[in-house]
Amino acid sequence: MDDPFLHLASLSSYIAQQFVQFIEDLICRDLLGWSEYLVDFGGLLVNFTTVPEACSFPSRVSDTGTSFRFHGRRSSYVNDNLPVNSFLEIVRSNQSYGGFRLIFEGLMLPVYGLRFTWKLTLASWRCFVSHIRCALVQVQSVISRVRTTLRGSSDDIGWLQQAPEMAPVVDGSARFRELLQGIRNGQHTLPDSFVYLLIPGFFSNHGPLYFVSTKKFFSKMGLTCHIAKIHSEASVEQNAWELKQCIEELHWGSGKHVMLLGHSKGGVDAAAALSKYWHDLKDKVAGLAFVQSPYGGIPVASDILRDGQIADKETRRIMEFLLCKLIKGDIRALEDLTYEKRKEFLKNHKLPDDIPLISFHSEASIALNVIATMSHIAHAELPWLPLPGFGDDESENVIQAGCKVPVIVPVSAALALCALHLQLRYGEKSDGLVTCRDAEVPGSVVVKPDIKLDHAWMVYSSWRKDPNEPDASEMCEALLTMLVELGMKRKEVLC
Repeated sequence: MDDPFLHLASLSSYIAQQFVQFIEDLICRDLLGWSEYLVDFGGLLVNFTTVPEACSFPSRVSDTGTSFRFHGRRSSYVNDNLPVNSFLEIVRSNQSYGGFRLIFEGLMLPVYGLRFTWKLTLASWRCFVSHIRCALVQVQSVISRVRTTLRGSSDDIGWLQQAPEMAPVVDGSARFRELLQGIRNGQHTLPDSFVYLLIPGFFSNHGPLYFVSTKKFFSKMGLTCHIAKIHSEASVEQNAWELKQCIEELHWGSGKHVMLLGHSKGGVDAAAALSKYWHDLKDKVAGLAFVQSPYGGIPVASDILRDGQIADKETRRIMEFLLCKLIKGDIRALEDLTYEKRKEFLKNHKLPDDIPLISFHSEASIALNVIATMSHIAHAELPWLPLPGFGDDESENVIQAGCKVPVIVPVSAALALCALHLQLRYGEKSDGLVTCRDAEVPGSVVVKPDIKLDHAWMVYSSWRKDPNEPDASEMCEALLTMLVELGMKRKEVLC
C-alpha cells in the first residue's frame, strides 16, 4: 500500500511545476509577442516576427507562434566566426530574463502592497475631508439663514429716502389740520366738478363695509363717488389694468376728471396704473392721494416671503394655501408688496411729475386700552324668526326678527400688537402694517395726523365713536380738498 504522504508530496510537486510552467509560458508569450523587435547579441541581429501559425520548435516557446530569422551583419569589432546555434543562447537568455523578471516582481510585492495601502489611506482621507467640507457648508448655510432671519427688513425700511434719484417730500400737515377743522365746523368746499374714485386695499373683498361710510358721506353732499370694483387679492399689474379701464369709463360717462384716493394696496395699484398708462390717463386723472399705502414696501410681507431665511419654503407654502386656496387670490398680491418687488417696479415705472400727490400716514397706538377696541367690518342678516310681542293686539304678538346684526372684529388689537412688534424689532413707527417712512411717496405732500390711527381706521368705523374726534369720512374729505388745492396751484404755476 502506497504511502499517502508520498502521493501528497508528488501532487504538490506537480502543481508547483505546472504553476511555474504557466508563469514561464506567460512571460515568454509577452516577450516573444513583440512585432519586429531586433536584438543584437554580439553582432548577430535577431528579428522576431509574428506568424499566424505555430512554429515547429520543440520547446515550450514554440507554442507562442513566433519564428526567428537571423540576419548576419559585419562590424569592425565582430569576429567572423560566429556560432551558428546562437538560437539556444537566445532562448536561455530569454528564459533567464523571464525568471529574473518573475523574481523581481515577487520582490516588488511588498512595494505594491505599500502603494495600495497608501492609495487606500489617501482615499479614506479624501472621503473624510469631503464629509467635513459638506458639514461645514451645511453649518454655514444654517448660520446664514439665521442671520437673514434675524436681520429681516432692517436694511430695506426707508430706502426711498436714501435713494438719491427720488424727489424730496413737502410737509403739509398744518394745512391738513386747518381743512379738517373747517370741515368739522361745516365748511365743505369739495367741488362737484370731479368724479371721486375710492380704491380699496388688501382683503377689501372680505369686508363689505370697506369705504361704505365714506361713499355715503360724499353722496349726501351731492358728490359723484364710486368704489373701484377690483379684486383686492390680485396682482398689482392686473389691478392697474382694471383701474385704467374704470377711470376711462368714468371719464367717458361723466366728462369730468377723476380724483383718486387709494388706501393701503389700493394706492399702490393706482400708482401702477398712472405710471404704466399715463399716456392714456393724463387728460383724465386730476390727482392721487395715498392713504397708508406701502409705496416703498411693507416689512410684514418681506419677512414672510423672504428667500434664504429659516423655513422660507414652508412659509411660502402656507401663504399660498391661505391666499390661493382659501381666499381664491393670487400670491403675487403679497409678493408685489415686498421690498424687492417694489424696488424692481419703481425702477422700471416711475410716477409722472405733472400730477399732484398726497401721502397720508399715521402711527398706531400700542396702549393696553386699544385691545378692547373693536372694528365694525360687516353686517350679518338674521333669518326671519317669530318672537312674542308684549302688546294687547294679537297681531303684535308675532314680530319679524329679520334684522341686521353688526359683525365686530378686534382688528385694532391685532394691528396694535403688530405695531409693537415692528417698533421693538426695527425701532420703526407704523400703523400696524406700513411704516411711516415707507408710506412717504417721493415728490408728494406728506400729511401726518396729530392723533394715533391704525391701518384699518380709515376704512372701518370704530364700534365706539368719539364725537370729539374726526371720523374717517371727514379725513378723506380733507385729503381730497387739499388735493384739489394742489392741482389748482400747479395750474397757476404753469399758466
